[in-house]
Amino acid sequence: EGQFVESGGGLVQAGGSLRLSCVASGFGFRDYAIGWFRQAPGKEREAVACISSIDGKTYYGDSVKGRFTISSDSASTLYLQMDSLKPEDMAIYHCAAETYCLYMNYEFWGQGTQVTVSS
Repeated sequence: EGQFVESGGGLVQAGGSLRLSCVASGFGFRDYAIGWFRQAPGKEREAVACISSIDGKTYYGDSVKGRFTISSDSASTLYLQMDSLKPEDMAIYHCAAETYCLYMNYEFWGQGTQVTVSS
């Protein structure tokens, strides 16, 4: 089973930006769809963004389209650029591997990084 280590979370004001990073190890980076999900206290997991292992296409959850951008360095690091942050974006963000983007059938994931957005 692979591993992820996320970083880059923090406190930001509404309207601000953050860039999350995720370093992957222990598996073939291109063997899975790789992406981010988030979970806020008392809420279910929400798929945020993903890069397909089949064709490299990117996919986004409806709530973040146009504000977040997922990218990778094609080696072992995944990024999530988050702009125009809203208080409802506040959650723990996890890097994860899944078979198909946004199906939320996660194989494994990291501990996460906390994103806090003040209004």
